[in-house]
Amino acid sequence: MKRVLDFLFLCVIVVVSSSCNIDEEITTSLPPKIILDSETGIYTTKTGREIVISPSFESADDATYSWIMNGRLLGTSPTLTFMREIIGEYYIVLTVKTDAGSASEEILVEVLDLEIPTVTIAGKPNITIATGSEIELVASVRKSELPTSFHWSVNDEEVSQELTYTFKSDAVGSYTITANASNEDGEHSDSVVVEVVSPDDMPFVWDFERKAYHTVVGRKLLMSATTTSGLDNEVTYSWSVSESSTTATSADFVFVAEAAGEYHITASAKTQRGENEVAISHDLTVTVYEEGAFYRAKNSASKADWNKVYEYTPAPGQFINELKTGGFDGTQTTMESAIAYAEARMLEVDRNGNPYPNWVSLGGFGGNIVVGFDHSIDNTGDYDLGILGNSFSGSSEPGIVWVMQDENGNGLPDDTWYELAGSETGKATTIQNYEVTYYRPAGAMMPVQWEDNLGNRGEIDYLKQFHRQDYYYPLWIEADSYTLTGTCLEPRNYDASGNGSYWVNAAYDWGYADNYSSVDRLSNTENTGAEANANHFKISHAMDFECEPIDLKFIDFVKVQVGVNTKSGWLGEVSTEVFGFYDYNLKK
Repeated sequence: MKRVLDFLFLCVIVVVSSSCNIDEEITTSLPPKIILDSETGIYTTKTGREIVISPSFESADDATYSWIMNGRLLGTSPTLTFMREIIGEYYIVLTVKTDAGSASEEILVEVLDLEIPTVTIAGKPNITIATGSEIELVASVRKSELPTSFHWSVNDEEVSQELTYTFKSDAVGSYTITANASNEDGEHSDSVVVEVVSPDDMPFVWDFERKAYHTVVGRKLLMSATTTSGLDNEVTYSWSVSESSTTATSADFVFVAEAAGEYHITASAKTQRGENEVAISHDLTVTVYEEGAFYRAKNSASKADWNKVYEYTPAPGQFINELKTGGFDGTQTTMESAIAYAEARMLEVDRNGNPYPNWVSLGGFGGNIVVGFDHSIDNTGDYDLGILGNSFSGSSEPGIVWVMQDENGNGLPDDTWYELAGSETGKATTIQNYEVTYYRPAGAMMPVQWEDNLGNRGEIDYLKQFHRQDYYYPLWIEADSYTLTGTCLEPRNYDASGNGSYWVNAAYDWGYADNYSSVDRLSNTENTGAEANANHFKISHAMDFECEPIDLKFIDFVKVQVGVNTKSGWLGEVSTEVFGFYDYNLKK
């Protein structure tokens, strides 16, 4: 009995002993937890700059760490220092392990490009002026989200913080003028060298683009120098034709021949520099042909449509070099490849193989395209020519139309261009012989600066919200600047909303390509879908450089030139588009 009691007593002791820790805290190890120092898990840095990612952790005693990107171990510390030279998105997985478990988080590091404020000075890198003369320099700075400082310096001495700077010096010498822009990402500068000389030492230039000309019996040929400088002093001009007594004393010469043949002309310019007389002389040749000597009659195989693009020289614009809607592919780095691009666009077909031409943009003012045909187009006195654009109500981007006859019969558009008169011809607001020079930007995604022959300056805006090609300046233009010439109409675009949200490009009455005309479209359709639709033109409207009518029996080449220098807010520059050209006489 005692043994039983003893056994029961021991059991009670065991039970009591086993419950002795009932009031003590019972602990269990927890898995680690990662708390990122970015709420979104996205980190941003810039090329070439380090970023330190420093999460905090819970339950991470004696933990191990691994940072993995694309299967590669980047680090084994609680923090990661990360840097890349290439723009992009980099996904990294952070894993933390302890004896109690593990935790992982995927983070994204966005590496962005540096926003260095590239600066460009419009104009030539080397300029010569006379003492006491002024020259206005204009800088353009690529837009940045970062605060940017800017200044001009002359021979390393700061002179201005405005984007426009007027330089003048009464002392002969060489001056390096620099525009500098900087922010936290870096700095960039552009410079020009201005040589200041005495008026007597200014270079005297009076030159011609070519020495050989040609025309047709009875037609006026304007001959004028294309490059001039140092003409501030009084200049005396003289022209003489060897076969006649014709003479002239102006800077330009109008030549007319009453008989076919070859004519030799001497052009001279003289000026006084101090005690010295400076003279320039040019020997020029004009070959005169009979009217109609190279007429190409149409036959049963002749096609109404254009058959060759000879030139494609757009002004800078938002669709130039554009890879998506513009249709470029980045290989258009020569005039030949640019011409091939334009031809391919206007020769596109639909899925059934039917002609479905696409548009070719001509950029800002002066941008142009030249096409030819497999026959001469006759002047019937009525509509003879059709040019396809994409105008619609509220969207007209007028192109001036020029025609040329193959006067010398060589099959090339190297003869005289004659403008077709339109509704704005002869108005005080229409500018003949208007010139705009465009300057290559110093860096990518920058506006293109321009200046005209009236002293005005401006920019073709870079619209990064719509297009992201590096440059609006044509890739196949090798020079750092180029000049486009033509007739400029008074702009009719306006902001109909009053707040910049709705722009209207109003139509002109008649006589222009890509123009929603109620006269020469020969259609009442509103074309709300901006499909290809034609304006029509009469060769009988051709006129010479004095805006006088000229009787062309036929033409062989056609050129369209952007006819306005303006922009419509967020829509960008007003730019003529063309889809194709045709002999309307074969479609009537």
